[in-house]
Amino acid sequence: MMTTGIGRRDVLRAGAAWGGVAWLGGAGPLIERLIAQGCSEAPRGELLGTLPLHSARPRATPFGQLVGGSGLDARLFTDLSRIEHGRLITPTAEMFVRTTAPASLNPPPAAWAIATSSGRAVTIDALRKDAQPMGAHLIECSGNVDPDNFGLISVTEWDGVPLTRVVAQLAPDAGTAGVLVNGADDYSREARSSNPGASWIFPLATLDRLGAFLAVRMNGAPLTPDHGAPVRLVVPGWYGCTWIKWVNELRLVGADEPATSQMVEFSTRTHQADRSPLARDYEPPVIDLAATPIRVEKRRIDGRLEYRIVGIVWGGDRPVDRLMIRFNVGEKPQLFPICPAPRTHRTWSLWDYRWRPEFPGLYNIVLQAADSSIRTRRLDLSFYIRRVVIDEI
Repeated sequence: MMTTGIGRRDVLRAGAAWGGVAWLGGAGPLIERLIAQGCSEAPRGELLGTLPLHSARPRATPFGQLVGGSGLDARLFTDLSRIEHGRLITPTAEMFVRTTAPASLNPPPAAWAIATSSGRAVTIDALRKDAQPMGAHLIECSGNVDPDNFGLISVTEWDGVPLTRVVAQLAPDAGTAGVLVNGADDYSREARSSNPGASWIFPLATLDRLGAFLAVRMNGAPLTPDHGAPVRLVVPGWYGCTWIKWVNELRLVGADEPATSQMVEFSTRTHQADRSPLARDYEPPVIDLAATPIRVEKRRIDGRLEYRIVGIVWGGDRPVDRLMIRFNVGEKPQLFPICPAPRTHRTWSLWDYRWRPEFPGLYNIVLQAADSSIRTRRLDLSFYIRRVVIDEI
């Protein structure tokens, strides 16, 4: 097996010397030096094709088109295999959809306003006037569990207004513990996959650090109806169930405010230890460090076949510059660097791994953190594993 980046063979030997999965405390001087050298090596050899990735129950999943009906049952999956170094931002038409806009909001009313507990509404015109570029952020649905694609995840660029700025205008007092952000929804018909009602309560003391904002533009254009037009909440680093669409109310709440129906519904998917009746007892539904393969390239290099696994890494509270990979149960994971090293954990970053399997057959591609101190709840639960069939070596 071979790894990616400058000095791949040296990195592999260094990783083996540090004991594979036993390597946790530090990379050692050789790997640190190799990672620091940077990345100048383009994919090697002749590309012969791309192998399909499978799950334990392979089936065709359409990308870029709505499936499942409408409203709460609608889904649109992002095709992760198309991500490249020059194509890290998801085009708006390809951004995943978990719930489509109610018919009454497509198109959204021109005179949209957000009701507030102060009695003074926040108009969409005011938000658009004050909106500023907020950068690129990754959004992942907490239900991103389909092993055929894991396509309920995207990265887009946003313009908006910091939530702290809007909340300050509501004049919170000493009894204010949080702010409830509510979104419009369709209560007129029953859905198969979820419950109507979209709202989340955010502790006031954490808003500055959280960096949430009310978004009015994505990828340089107004939001589309299915992505929350005219205004949605963006919560960097938190699961998409907190990114309330069609925001129509901001309300200050006290310390004993009950958890919203949305918080209760998604408590398991956001890894809450207990389904508490009070919002204050909910842990931040953060996205832990995660990684998955997105394609496997078959290449010919110097007359030999080699496979280049390309994947993404995202989440956590800081960028990581290395991962571990294995292909079979009981196999020692191999350390490899992410090259170039990610500069942010707010989006996804690409990684690749050069691989020469010993035998044809079905392989599981399993990722894990190189540092055991990093929390990786979904990787620990065997999320994001992909399968590939190697028929030629």
